[in-house]
Amino acid sequence: MTPEKILYESSVTAHGGREGKAQSADGSFSVNLSVPKGLGGPGGDGTNPEQLFAAGYAACFLGAVKLVARTKKVPLSDDVSITAKVGIGPIPVGYALAVELVASLPGIERPLAEEIVAGAHERCPYSNATRGNVDVKLTIA
Repeated sequence: MTPEKILYESSVTAHGGREGKAQSADGSFSVNLSVPKGLGGPGGDGTNPEQLFAAGYAACFLGAVKLVARTKKVPLSDDVSITAKVGIGPIPVGYALAVELVASLPGIERPLAEEIVAGAHERCPYSNATRGNVDVKLTIA
């Protein structure tokens, strides 16, 4: 599904693939990349696409959780968090991702937490982008 109107656009260029560097066009973001040992690389100080995807998904999903809680008039504590676990593995042709989103909503009873997280999963742009393509498991911590 394509948005009716683009509200914000980011541009990041990668050089050197998984063993290179990625930098945003405006210069506010720059990271070194390295292949993790689990994928046969040396590991190292650089990050990798799975960590970057996990960071983006976790942050975006937390924003959606806050939106849903606000619309339901449910106050959230400051220590609400989302942990995105992103795995990569082989499929018959190429590789695929698997994601688990672990929501920590202290002070919110489990049924309401599940309702908020399910609503966030319907609204989050990352969830919409992955739906039908990536297995995403929702967990309440």
